Amino acid sequence: MAVSKRIPVEISREGHSTHGELAWSDEFLLGYPAMDDTHRDFVCCVVALRDASETEFFGRLQDMVTHCEQHFDQEAQWMRTTEFPAAQCHMDEHEAVLRSLRAALQFIAKGGAHSRVASVALALADWFPGHATYMDAALSHWISKRTFGGIPVVLRRQLPSISPGSARSEEGG
Repeated sequence: MAVSKRIPVEISREGHSTHGELAWSDEFLLGYPAMDDTHRDFVCCVVALRDASETEFFGRLQDMVTHCEQHFDQEAQWMRTTEFPAAQCHMDEHEAVLRSLRAALQFIAKGGAHSRVASVALALADWFPGHATYMDAALSHWISKRTFGGIPVVLRRQLPSISPGSARSEEGG
């Protein structure tokens, strides 16, 4: 029997793996408000899945699948209506994510141990920053160019990265 090693993944605000956290920050803003709102919701779903107890996990995983289906369908619609050149590659990546999520959901539905698929949340946290930075940023720019004649200007606040549940001191640190 093969034993898989679990490697904890944390995503910092710059999008680099650093051991287990994913939190929304302005670094993820792409300048297309509907996409930015959907991405904010995605991050919330990933955090909810990652932080779910064993009894909550199946429901949170169902929520994640539903969110991703709607999220990816919306992006596919944008790609079709704007004739985005890299649409197939982008949609193929979305389909791979959905296949993995659905497989995890099916595994648990058939009585599989939550602990065997709990790392799916960490995999999503590891995948999202790169996907957003490259594929979704390209789509955001494409939509903006087609709609407004230029790429969006995005102003990002330089806020300290704060993990969910961590306390700030009175000095703001």
